[in-house]
Amino acid sequence: MGKLTSKVFDLKGEVAGKVKLPEVFRTPIRPDVIKRAVVAIQSHRFQPQGRDPMAGKRTTAESLGVGLGIARVPRKKGTQRAALMPGAVGGRAAHPPVSEKKIRKKIPKKEKMLALCSAIAATANKEIVAKRGHVVDYVPDLPLVVVDDLQKLKKTKEVEEVFMQIGVWPDVYRVKESRKIRAGRGKMRGRKYKQAVGPLIVITENDGIVKAARNIPGIDIATVDNLNVELLAPGTHPGRLTVWTQSAIEKLRERFGGS
Repeated sequence: MGKLTSKVFDLKGEVAGKVKLPEVFRTPIRPDVIKRAVVAIQSHRFQPQGRDPMAGKRTTAESLGVGLGIARVPRKKGTQRAALMPGAVGGRAAHPPVSEKKIRKKIPKKEKMLALCSAIAATANKEIVAKRGHVVDYVPDLPLVVVDDLQKLKKTKEVEEVFMQIGVWPDVYRVKESRKIRAGRGKMRGRKYKQAVGPLIVITENDGIVKAARNIPGIDIATVDNLNVELLAPGTHPGRLTVWTQSAIEKLRERFGGS
């Protein structure tokens, strides 16, 4: 059984009250279902590809048949040059990609909802959040709930100061230190750098926080209505360090039920 209540912290990191947690935080954590849901979301970004069905076949080449003491490969008329076959220069591909292939994965609606609820519940489990790689030594409580004044911050410096007060800044620092140049060809294809994933901020209204926090590395911001499993469990791994506003917790109660 999960926690029934959680502390609410102000922007100075001091306890400003308590909030009753909605039932969604007591959902059993199902990494297998979460993984299926995240992979389904990722598959929707794949770009379909295929080959021209006539590629390599625009030639008059045909086999000369048997009895000539030469291989029965298709050859261009009047020459001994092979064409058309997969092994020939300019020939067709043996097993080319086809645009008809189904690459979008789908999961049932109920399973998708279970994955979302399970991913939300995982954000309240300190052991799972730490196992994912987040620095939670200075985080006072999980789920980490902050007053709605967080949504009204207008400057990046203000957000950084709040993160320091509520114990989230060490995780942001971890993200900064993790940034490195990717190995291999990927660095030539528009994805030169790799970095870890940092905290997620869940709000109900954007009163300036999105613009204030968007330049902090690793940070994502989402409203309760736009939450998805990939945001809560990047790379299919549940337990992302998440900062909830108090109104976001209330909105969760409206959306998923609970007294």
